[in-house]
Amino acid sequence: MRVKNVAELTTAPAPPGELDLVVLGQRLRHARRHRGLTLAQVAGSVGAAASLLSLVENGRREPKLSLLQALAAAYAVPLDDLLRPEAPSRRASLEIALQRAQHDPSLQAIGLTPLRPSPRMPTEVLEHIVALYDELRRRDEHVAATPEAARLANVELRRQMRAQNNYFPEVEKVADEALRAVGHTSGAVPQRIISDLAAHHGFTLHNVSDLPESTRSVADLTHRRIYLPQRPAGHDPRYVILQTLGHFALGHTDPGDFAEFLRQRVEANYFAAALLVPERSAVPFLLEAKRARALSMEDLRDVFAVSHETAAHRFTNLATHHLGLPVHFTRTDASGTIYKAYENDELPYPTDASGAIEGQLACRQFASRRVFGSADRYATYTQFTDTPAGTYFCNSHVEPAGGTEFAVTVGVPFQHAKWFRGADTTQRRRKSTCPAPSCCKRPPRELADKWAGHAWPSARAHSHLLAALPPGAFPGVDTTDVYAFLDRHAPQS
Repeated sequence: MRVKNVAELTTAPAPPGELDLVVLGQRLRHARRHRGLTLAQVAGSVGAAASLLSLVENGRREPKLSLLQALAAAYAVPLDDLLRPEAPSRRASLEIALQRAQHDPSLQAIGLTPLRPSPRMPTEVLEHIVALYDELRRRDEHVAATPEAARLANVELRRQMRAQNNYFPEVEKVADEALRAVGHTSGAVPQRIISDLAAHHGFTLHNVSDLPESTRSVADLTHRRIYLPQRPAGHDPRYVILQTLGHFALGHTDPGDFAEFLRQRVEANYFAAALLVPERSAVPFLLEAKRARALSMEDLRDVFAVSHETAAHRFTNLATHHLGLPVHFTRTDASGTIYKAYENDELPYPTDASGAIEGQLACRQFASRRVFGSADRYATYTQFTDTPAGTYFCNSHVEPAGGTEFAVTVGVPFQHAKWFRGADTTQRRRKSTCPAPSCCKRPPRELADKWAGHAWPSARAHSHLLAALPPGAFPGVDTTDVYAFLDRHAPQS
């Protein structure tokens, strides 16, 4: 039987077939106390130092077989009893659980002084302490999302968004009330209004050069300050401010799990877009464009002075609820990898076994991939695509973000194409048979015959789609950096 290594014993029970030193120590202590013996008395009878016996009973030292045999004789118990894998009593199992919990890295981070329960500590107190440790660990693990958990949470959130046509009336209402409170009635939102919105929610804005790398912004809730980078990389500075304000305007509290964290982020993004492209201004504009058969993401972008992606997102918020248009939205990179996706028009997106779209490759015939091969890749690209679910009209645009390029695509079923500018794109029509393997998953026969078995590509892993998200209320944020930053910038009293 292999003895569990001392470095392993405090993190988890021993696997089947291994001797757990923590359990062994508890069984030895239980047997000694049952006989009414002290460590000093036992040390004299077995010829070992009391300090060594203490280390063994605390699971910190692996005993030799000869010492175990001597201890079994001293306690008048069979050696097999000492080697049994279960704790000798309920009390012992609680002490084992406490010892393991206090050596768990995620709980050690709390910084509590290790607790050694004395024989006089009531069992009920020990039960409470162990239960509290278990709850802390459960919450920590619940918030830390594995790739599978993150994908499932995203699938469920997208299902909810689809059920309400990506329209959030409660967020629209809060955004509209905020704009009215600062006197903004129509049109694009200028920088002055952004400052007024921050003041309306009780914050002042401060641009700094040392914002923690893991954050877009940091809010000091004590001094009611929002710290922002001097030059937000790849983001409209107005959007970053409004997204931060969204959490407070919508009454968000520390998320209890990753699904809640994801929902809050979507709501805060929605809030920011609803302020930059206000519903009461955007809807009349879109209705008029529809009547003129001239719906265009570019016009929406230019009129409200936002990014193309913000305009496209905002269009999907309003298109079904106000215009009666089913719609889909995709954000992909040049390889075709899908980063964001939404649809309520039955477009056949690729999915994995969990139903997740993110991380999958879009069909190479879709506009979101064809746009990268366009002669003018930064101009608006329109295309009709025949799919097994029907024909779709798509509008795609490439824009840089964070050092790379993404295609932002919005599309509708064929019968609704007539409302869009560029729907006379008869020369651009592609056919997709995905998810049939012959469309994208298998190479053409002539290429396969030539190169199968003669190629060895090294894959570029999408690590953000594979890695588990860090634990904590705000996954990926270095809390130490944030607290140190706030301490540097806090007003001196």
